[in-house]
Amino acid sequence: MRRKVEGAPAPTQARVPADVLLRRLHWTVLRPLAAALGGDERSLIRGFGAEMTEVREYQVGDDVRHIDWNITARTDRPFVRESHVDRALDVWLMLDLSASVDWGTAECLKRDRAIEFAAVVGQLLGAHSNRVGALLFANSPLTFVAPSAGRAHMLRILAAMQAEPPQGNTGATDLQSALIQANAVIRRKSLVLIVSDFLTTDGWQAALGQLAQRHEIIAVRLHDPRESELPDVGYITLEDPETGAQLMVNTSDRSLRERFQSAACAQDEGIRTALARHGVDQLTLSTSEELLPALVEFLELRRRRPVLARAVGA
Repeated sequence: MRRKVEGAPAPTQARVPADVLLRRLHWTVLRPLAAALGGDERSLIRGFGAEMTEVREYQVGDDVRHIDWNITARTDRPFVRESHVDRALDVWLMLDLSASVDWGTAECLKRDRAIEFAAVVGQLLGAHSNRVGALLFANSPLTFVAPSAGRAHMLRILAAMQAEPPQGNTGATDLQSALIQANAVIRRKSLVLIVSDFLTTDGWQAALGQLAQRHEIIAVRLHDPRESELPDVGYITLEDPETGAQLMVNTSDRSLRERFQSAACAQDEGIRTALARHGVDQLTLSTSEELLPALVEFLELRRRRPVLARAVGA
């Protein structure tokens, strides 16, 4: 597991009350996000339903049942109708609250970025009768919140994320157990967003594969720049935030910094490969970058792939 630099500033935003956070993010993220993608907030949730929004040319992967035969007959190529979702969608937030997310060396903690993301998703996908549920986990599954709709429900989820870390929140992140529990409790076909830094021991990959067989999954990876490279600042103490294990190193040693970066790249590639193997889209949220640009880029990518666009960003 990558290490934390002991003594490095871990900037944290004052805990904003959940209701204030929702109002702020509506204006700073949600409305600019809709404008950037060309439409109001509702246009960000499009799929195949009763209310037609547009007709576009058929692309490989589209459901042939949605071909508009009248228009197709008048042209030399097939077209499909794309509509607003006409039924409620269950969205699940799997939220990593382990000790490793209570750290950051840039603009905020990884937990702060996760809270912002959950708040935006709650407003974006929690509207129009969609239901949002949550499974909070750390070194074990912590809290299960049954899916529901409404502002009060989302406020409860955000309050749980903002709460102080639970007693005994030590040891390696147990993503595997969280995925196994999710597979047991999520019965209806759903959109599952795993919000984690994925800094955990192996074993979760098989559980992810089982979950991906029934649900669409998006991995939202929390990242801090110091997890990828060490600064040249002389002797420092590296600490594992989940176990407390410490190691003093000399960061002036160029070969040490190169080995650290190489190991970090190998770990990152391993995570990416495992997620891609199971068809899981990946969104990276950094503590050094604002939430909005990352969301715009990710949703634009999904808009260009209609086969994946039924729930988010198309």
